[in-house]
Amino acid sequence: MKDDASAPDLGTLLSEIRACRICVERPLARPLAHEPRPVVRASRSARLCICGQAPGTRVHASGLPFDDPSGERLRDWLGVDRDTFYDESRLAIIPMGFCFPGQDAKGGDLPPRRECAANWHDRLFAALPQVELVLAIGQYAQAYHLGRERRRTLSETVADWRQILAEARQPRLLPLPHPSWRNNIWLRRNPWFEAELLPVLREEVARLTA
Repeated sequence: MKDDASAPDLGTLLSEIRACRICVERPLARPLAHEPRPVVRASRSARLCICGQAPGTRVHASGLPFDDPSGERLRDWLGVDRDTFYDESRLAIIPMGFCFPGQDAKGGDLPPRRECAANWHDRLFAALPQVELVLAIGQYAQAYHLGRERRRTLSETVADWRQILAEARQPRLLPLPHPSWRNNIWLRRNPWFEAELLPVLREEVARLTA
């Protein structure tokens, strides 16, 4: 694969991200309440990138992205095994928030920390010119990657997946809901997701990770 000499040095950038303490030392709002543990996986050969929300408690403990039931469902959606999913040479995983953001009063995860996208994401994606397809999982990833082109709701955005995937952008983009059990009702109400979107998703994933 042709190397882009103008792209930032990926190794240096990943080292800086994994040592990042901005949300503790220079936060945009309330500081992160626990020790940061940035979780990110990328390489200069991966042509597929998963962009999700932020690590949960289990991922914060293990340091392995999607190391939970949501990850099992996501791997089923993609049609890949764990070895392929965690092969950095074939698949990058770049959440909107690199660290577990903490929980709200009801025990749900807080939104991704805003410091991550503000300080890192533009540079990180510039260092990955070979990525051909981004899977934007959830509203935060879709807001970043689509900007003003995002539809009014997540449901409308995902429902318009054909047009979004066909648009002339680099990398191409495919919006997905979060694979959490909290979205079981959404999946039941939208059977087209499994019937129509997943076959296309699996075909793209097989091509890009072959």
